[in-house]
This record gives sequence, structure tokens and C-alpha cells, in this order.
Amino acid sequence: MDAMTTKPVAGLGAMIRTWRDRLPPSAAALPVGRSRRATGLRREELAELAGVSVDYIVRLEQGRATTPSAQVVASLARALQLTVAERDHLYRLANLIPPADGAISDHIPPGVHRVLSRLGDVAVAVFAADWQLIWWNRSWAALLGDPSSAPPRLRNFARERFPVGADPRLAQWPVIERDGDVADVAVVSDLRRATGRFPQDARLAALIHELNTGNERFAELWAMGTVAAHREDHKTIEHPSVGPVMVDCDVLTDGDSEFKIVIMTPEPGSEDETKLRLAVVAGPPVTTSG
Repeated sequence: MDAMTTKPVAGLGAMIRTWRDRLPPSAAALPVGRSRRATGLRREELAELAGVSVDYIVRLEQGRATTPSAQVVASLARALQLTVAERDHLYRLANLIPPADGAISDHIPPGVHRVLSRLGDVAVAVFAADWQLIWWNRSWAALLGDPSSAPPRLRNFARERFPVGADPRLAQWPVIERDGDVADVAVVSDLRRATGRFPQDARLAALIHELNTGNERFAELWAMGTVAAHREDHKTIEHPSVGPVMVDCDVLTDGDSEFKIVIMTPEPGSEDETKLRLAVVAGPPVTTSG
């Protein structure tokens, strides 16, 4: 009788806790110590992965916070590696409308997460179809600087290439490209291709309007009408701790969602590979504002 009359716990906090408990730290590329007792993610780990405070995770799980923003829900869904159906359920538990079909997705499928977590110390980041940065690993932050210093809305590679006003940079140190003009054309052409794939996406339309009206170089290239994808580049990062690091930059696209998985790798056995390893071990340098 008790089993029949007991109300199942299926609220927002309970589901976040359930999904946190089922995700092994290895799936999120987190170290697993011998003394670890928790089989899933700790609250501190989920908070770090989602970019929110530990206290907020506690309040969500205890039911003291019940109305997270769409941005927070999207971050939690990515950190917990939810399926699309689970992500949509999380949105509804938070009294939010799930992302509509045909809109640019910021949700990384669990299978892609598994692949990313097995890349070791390779510097890798994931961008949405509009070049919005949605995930990066520790090596990426160590090589280019931690993107979390920029507000989430402004973590966009197209904004970095074609700044409007005082837009912050995703790369905190200088980055020299083999051919900056070619890279500029590639990014703009890729955005135009995205407008054909996601013609009704409001965020993409707003981004293009803002760059078109606020950056002369973008407007010039946009008027050319080129349609293409940005696939590869060669960069030198002027790292403040280990010196210049030369890397190949390859862009892989994931299926219909048009994710851009950007991987930066130095030449195997080179001095640049050693520098990158040193940068990863040291972690992102601490920057101070003047």
C-alpha cells in the first residue's frame, strides 16, 4: 500500500540530483581519486561544469530555487549530458519552453561528450552553428585563456573576429594567423551558410544584424555573398607563460546541428607540443586588471 500511495519524487531538484548521480566523473573528463565515494558528479563539479555557484546547485536540488533562467537550464543540460528528450523535460520542469525545432541548438549530445572526454590533453572547444562558444576543455583554457571571463552572450567567435564596440575577446592572448583575410572570409561565409540551415533562428539573425551594422569589415564581406564552411587554419598563440605556440586548427562539423568542434594541435614531437603540455599542467595564467 505504501508503495502505491507514495508520491514519486520527480520535481526539478530531484531530477537534477538523479542525473548528477548517474554521470560518472570520467564521462566529464574529471579525475577519479581513490578516496572518492560518490559514483556520480559532486555538486561542486556540476557547478563548475555548468558555470554556476555551488550554492545555487544546492538550492535547486533542495527546491529553494525553482525558476532558473533558460541560460542556466541549457548549461545544466550540457553539463549533465542529457539527451534531447531529457533536456526538454528539464526545461518544462523549470516552467520554460524547450528550444523549438529549427532553432540553432546549444545542446551537445551524450555521444559527442564521450568523444570529447577521450581526447586527453588536446585543446578542443565546441561552437554552435552561429559560432557561439558552448563548451571547452581545460587545455583550451590553458592555451587561449579561460573564456568564462566573458559574459555568456558575448562568447562568440564571430564577435571576436568582427568586434562591435568593446566586445571582449575569447582568446585572452594575441593570436596570429597564417592568413587572417582568408579566415575572415571563411567565418562570414560560414555564417551565411547557417542562415540557410536556420532561417528562422532569432539569435543568428540578431548577431548578423549587429555585426552588419556595427563592423565595417563584416558588412563588406557579407555583401560579397560567399557561402562556404570554415574548416582549417594555422595559428600562433602568444602565450604569456610558455611563449609562442604554433598549432594547426581543424574544424569538424557534427551532423544536422552544425556544431563546430574546433581542435588545436601542435606538430607531434615538436617544441610547441612541449609548450602546450607545460601550459596545461600550469593551468590558465592568472590575469589582473590594470
